[in-house]
Amino acid sequence: MDSTRPDRLTAFALALALLYGALRTYWQLGHMPERLSPVGPDLVVFTGWWAVALCAAAALLLAAMLAADPPRPVRAALPVASWAVGAALIVAGALLLLDVVGGVLPGLGISFHPLGALSKAACVTTGALLLRAAFRYRRRTGRHALPSLASTPRWAYAAAYTAVAGCAIRVAAQAVVGFGETPLEDGWMMPVFEAGFLLGGTLLPLALVHRWGRIWPRWVPGLAGRRVPRPLVLWPGAGVSAGLVAYFGAGLGQMVSERLNGRNPFPPQDGLALPEAFFWVSVPAYLVWGAGMAVAAISYALRTRDTAREGHLSVS
Repeated sequence: MDSTRPDRLTAFALALALLYGALRTYWQLGHMPERLSPVGPDLVVFTGWWAVALCAAAALLLAAMLAADPPRPVRAALPVASWAVGAALIVAGALLLLDVVGGVLPGLGISFHPLGALSKAACVTTGALLLRAAFRYRRRTGRHALPSLASTPRWAYAAAYTAVAGCAIRVAAQAVVGFGETPLEDGWMMPVFEAGFLLGGTLLPLALVHRWGRIWPRWVPGLAGRRVPRPLVLWPGAGVSAGLVAYFGAGLGQMVSERLNGRNPFPPQDGLALPEAFFWVSVPAYLVWGAGMAVAAISYALRTRDTAREGHLSVS
């Protein structure tokens, strides 16, 4: 299939935007389920009718990108508008990160609401597919895409190590208040969570920029010297970074709003009373971690794009 033409995923994104928008409209008309998230509503920032408006905007943009030949002013504005609406949808579904953690690691005490998780997944997926459609649309209309990278640039290394530093700062902040001071239950899943936490903050961002993230190192039995499957590194890097940026970016915005209104963003709750300074260190650290890994993931995608095309051609 010609990658510069509209594909089935773009059409699927249009259908998803229409269906999810219809569901949000039904909920807004007095049929909202009582509980859809471990904390508060299922969506954040863009809630209520704003979520319906975003779905409508996404559907219009996707329909325009599927059109054969829209007017020139529309062609120029479509990608920018799509990036803005797509990013807003991803931010709105930021609490999906809690659903993923609570669903994969049920022993942590994070309540899991299947309908709410599906709602946020639909919101985030619509946003992600809209972003994808916008990038493909730029190529289809002759606009220059980002070039492939022959080597990993210095800015990518800087971004990856910035991500590691963000993770380290987050761990240091927890060490100051005590590792037992956490809203998570100290059950049998906690070691799994901690291992994933550390790997996601060290191994994953570094794999995005170092050679061993593209070629299996010599000490890996049976795989040494072979290519690392691109999705094995890129998809977790993109997914984790997007989740961190959306969730903690929205959280930081809410913290600033609460403090400007003279309120403590994190008052004592359920017997847990952490100092406010802890959150002003931890939340920005998470955001730095996610942003650094996002930049490193972009570098990895551009660095491995040609090999991915070669693999596709060899299969086809």
